[in-house]
Amino acid sequence: MTRYIFVTGGVVSSLGKGIISSSIGKLLQARGYSITIQKFDPYINIDPGTLNPYEHGECYVTVDGMETDLDLGHYERFTGIRTTRNNSMTTGRIYQSVIEKERRGDYLGKTIQVVPHITDEIKNNIRSFEGTFDFVITEIGGTIGDIESAPFLEAIRQLRWEMGKNAISVHLTYVPYLKAADELKTKPTQHSVKEMQGMGIQPDVLVLRTEKHLSDGMRQKVASFCNVDLECVVQSEDMPSIYEVPVSMQRQGLDSAILRKFGIPVGETPAMLPWNRFLELQRSAKKEVRVGLVGKYDLQDAYKSIRESLNLAGIYNGVKVKIDFINSEDITEDNVAEKLSGVKGILVCPGFGQRGIEGKIIAAHYTREHDIPTFGICLGMQMIVIEFARNVLGYKDANSREMDDKTPHNVIDIMEEQKNITNMGGTMRLGAYSCNLKSGSRVADIYGETEISERHRHRYEFNNTYKEDYEKAGMACVGINPESDLVEIVEIPEKKWYIGTQFHPEYSSTVLHPHPLFMDFVKEIAKD
Repeated sequence: MTRYIFVTGGVVSSLGKGIISSSIGKLLQARGYSITIQKFDPYINIDPGTLNPYEHGECYVTVDGMETDLDLGHYERFTGIRTTRNNSMTTGRIYQSVIEKERRGDYLGKTIQVVPHITDEIKNNIRSFEGTFDFVITEIGGTIGDIESAPFLEAIRQLRWEMGKNAISVHLTYVPYLKAADELKTKPTQHSVKEMQGMGIQPDVLVLRTEKHLSDGMRQKVASFCNVDLECVVQSEDMPSIYEVPVSMQRQGLDSAILRKFGIPVGETPAMLPWNRFLELQRSAKKEVRVGLVGKYDLQDAYKSIRESLNLAGIYNGVKVKIDFINSEDITEDNVAEKLSGVKGILVCPGFGQRGIEGKIIAAHYTREHDIPTFGICLGMQMIVIEFARNVLGYKDANSREMDDKTPHNVIDIMEEQKNITNMGGTMRLGAYSCNLKSGSRVADIYGETEISERHRHRYEFNNTYKEDYEKAGMACVGINPESDLVEIVEIPEKKWYIGTQFHPEYSSTVLHPHPLFMDFVKEIAKD
């Protein structure tokens, strides 16, 4: 029997519904249940793949090649599950599916309406995991009161009636602190719950986001005004780390309250030993190492998975990774030494478009010449390849076909099957692909195996025409896709740590299993 937990948010956005959903999933896993987590986003885009990172932050990619919201990264990092396209849905995809069915005549001439056709499509997607997992956690993006969210909330209302005791609602709200009055205010939470009730949904559990501790009396007040059991009112205070949240939720009995709502025996509270060991490592890490993040999106969420992967690798290496964002647009030949001063290594970030690429190339040149550990990911790897062509192979005009379609030395070129594609969305090389590692290479030693699979998100590739030139000059092509013969990984063996990957290893790094490339990179820079 599959049970459903619907997670919604009220008062303001950016409360951390993704963290709470992930924490609930982790706590249920610790009790031995199988779980998955879905994200339903109200925007009309088919997916976030064409959205500017400044608009939406990082675009996360599932193993089966779906471009999704960054919250799916939280789901995977916390729980270790592997999400697919069924774990992410947007208003755009819902409407697209309904319209395609209407065009085929599937509705037999009926007038297509939001209710029941759109809401039925939402419900079908929510129930797509029926019978596969013990619990399905469904997070609804946006904030209660947003007009875009109305069809999703109506679908949830219907499902709760249809499922009876097999579905509950968890509502996350904000309790603001007014400094002038020195008071925490619960009125916004009361209004948010009342709005939910007006839509026919009574929250079963309330999670109160707060910057200051709430007294039991205040929790009792919220419980009374919102028709929620006191044990089902928990607080989510600001924590030193997001990874402390599951433990805080367990301490307050959130998982126990959820099980009781479903009529499931609670039993003993699990110890969560691996998670707590990780937290102990995090608290005990004292030494600080600085890593330069060379990119063009000066927004923390734009490189969310990379930042988290570096932090996780630091914790397991016994250090705190301090990330210095270095805007590649500001890097020149004259100031590169100053810009990179103090960092023990750099990560050349992924991205799209020409803006900022010359700064990335200059940074890669500087770190190669000064033997500073360097990690290039996706476009970052391509910049490493271009830099090597210009300054070692002697092709001063070397470039990517993406940046200069007339370059005579297109060391990075567009894939043949991509040349006639006109649509931008969902048409890149996306998802997990196999990669064979060269025995004896640095990356093979790091992985501890020679056959791996990693996730991609790009359109341009290493040009194999130049492969022999690179190999002779000292840049080894050590990772190859067995089906297409495309180069996936390059490294310079004579350097301390100089590796570029065409794929995105950050998507596979989790709290309990940090990615080996990030682990080894941080290990190298933490040596001194």
